Amino acid sequence: AWLQRRGMRVLARNFRAPTGEIDIIALDGAELVFVEVRARANPAFASAAASVTPAKRRRIVATAQIFLQQQAHLAQSPCRFDVVAFEAPQSGAGMSWIRGAFRAGE
Repeated sequence: AWLQRRGMRVLARNFRAPTGEIDIIALDGAELVFVEVRARANPAFASAAASVTPAKRRRIVATAQIFLQQQAHLAQSPCRFDVVAFEAPQSGAGMSWIRGAFRAGE
């Protein structure tokens, strides 16, 4: 709902494939956005955003490719990978939306 209030149109939630899961797939104008939602309850560990490791990014990209194969009408859309991070309340950081957090192939 938070992303929808910012003008995005949600196409899928919790899209699953053998390669992994994408939390939210949405359109931001003509741009297709794959959103990873992360949360941290304990500030002693890495931040929520930092928990999106290179291996996790590769799984998200592979899963996005499967989504695009299944949704051929979206295959030519420009794509973006975002992270929405909820930090531990004690950290005082709150929530952040990192648009274009990573690119395919990184």
